[in-house]
Amino acid sequence: MTADSTTLENEFKSGDEAAASALIEQLGPDLVLVGPAVEGYCRDWHGDVTTGAVAVVRPRNTEEVAQAVRAIGALGLTVVPQGGNTGLVLGATPDRPGSQVVISLERMTAIRRIDSDDFSAVVEAGVILSEFKDRVEEAGLYFPLALGAQGSCRIGGNVSTNAGGINVLRYGMTRELVLGLEVVLPDGSIFDGLSTLRKDNRGIDLKQMFIGAEGTLGIVTAVSFKLMPPAEKVATALLGLGALSDAITLYRRARRDCCDLMSAFEFMPPMAFTLAQEAIPDLQLPMPGDYPAYVLLEISGSGLVDIDDLMHRFLEGVMEDGLVLDGVIAASRNQARNLWLFREGMNEGQAKRGAHLRTDVSVPLSRLPEFVEKAEAAIFAQLPDCLCVSYGHVGDGNVHLNVLPPSGLTQEEVAERIYAAKAVVNEVLDGFEGSISAEHGIGRLKKADFLARVPATQLQLLTAIKQAVDPAGIMNPGCQLNFSADS
Repeated sequence: MTADSTTLENEFKSGDEAAASALIEQLGPDLVLVGPAVEGYCRDWHGDVTTGAVAVVRPRNTEEVAQAVRAIGALGLTVVPQGGNTGLVLGATPDRPGSQVVISLERMTAIRRIDSDDFSAVVEAGVILSEFKDRVEEAGLYFPLALGAQGSCRIGGNVSTNAGGINVLRYGMTRELVLGLEVVLPDGSIFDGLSTLRKDNRGIDLKQMFIGAEGTLGIVTAVSFKLMPPAEKVATALLGLGALSDAITLYRRARRDCCDLMSAFEFMPPMAFTLAQEAIPDLQLPMPGDYPAYVLLEISGSGLVDIDDLMHRFLEGVMEDGLVLDGVIAASRNQARNLWLFREGMNEGQAKRGAHLRTDVSVPLSRLPEFVEKAEAAIFAQLPDCLCVSYGHVGDGNVHLNVLPPSGLTQEEVAERIYAAKAVVNEVLDGFEGSISAEHGIGRLKKADFLARVPATQLQLLTAIKQAVDPAGIMNPGCQLNFSADS
């Protein structure tokens, strides 16, 4: 359960049958799902929320997306774009069953082009991220976006949420990887901006308007990406530290000594190992699990760089200085994968303990330990029976400070603790001038908190853009902004 999940009823509801029939008549039964088949598209990733929709439209190409948008608008209905439905802020979950139609991009799975000489690719929005990465690897290249849900999430959703992941430190968020977009606009017209140019200074870069917009300005149907040389050599280490504050010092040293070859720098609490082993019982801890803080460090490269030697020399120095107390370096890809399983299994272990608060915040890197300390102390002071689990990406200041209520509570008591914990975290965060959403987006879940904090001028600009691009308010209403055609 998420903190605001009670704002949506957890019950599937069918939409307007007459409108559904009209959509079938205009678009054909092959494109339109109605009735019970719709329910799977109206449930959020964690299963906390189930709603409903008039229908689900599953176009096979860009022109069919445009046709669907025009038909939906003509019927006075609205659109909720959806990719893999793996988002965590209800951005792709309909909340008005009687008037919303889900447009799923799951059938648009063509990889149109991979150009090894241009280091670029053009891919349709419905392609699953891991499948795209595999095809790129087969071509001898590398696409660095890496997420826990990469076996299910789709390219269009990655762009529309400006997805982050574990490689942001080196390669940036999705925004930095996009060269061009193809987008179906709210009136059904098509913006074709699928350029692969690296340098194009012809005025305002329109593609940036749709990246992170969560489908509120249009539907991303295809993307051109920049690709990288493959990281043929990877060194992964799990390190035990005396305090979370040491992680910042260690990160500073790693940035200096490893430079841009550092691809991941994750921090975890000792509780991470307990949670991971609850999810994956056979997972063996490769080192003592009682250090105050842990870092998962990865450096990678190709060509003439000796990555293993760099890792060993770096660790020798920081261990001699007492900055790292203990550590283990993966001797193979399989061992590296096992180290990453602790980071990934920690999330599964939290889920197994039941409904809890999942946060995704960011603070200035230098203040990350201070924020975690203050936020956890504030949670304990107000909710002493709850467990805090803080982890995240040190290199970009992204903290996932999750709060797990104790077992044995009623559903209402759990919801009360989640709501109270969210308020505490946000209050502490405001004192650090941080962001309530580092990488997950705003969606419907974080909209109220976003609107309560967004500066007036920024909100005015966002509303003006929405008004200009989608004056009828048909694209993903209820997501990010409170907007209607007459606002």
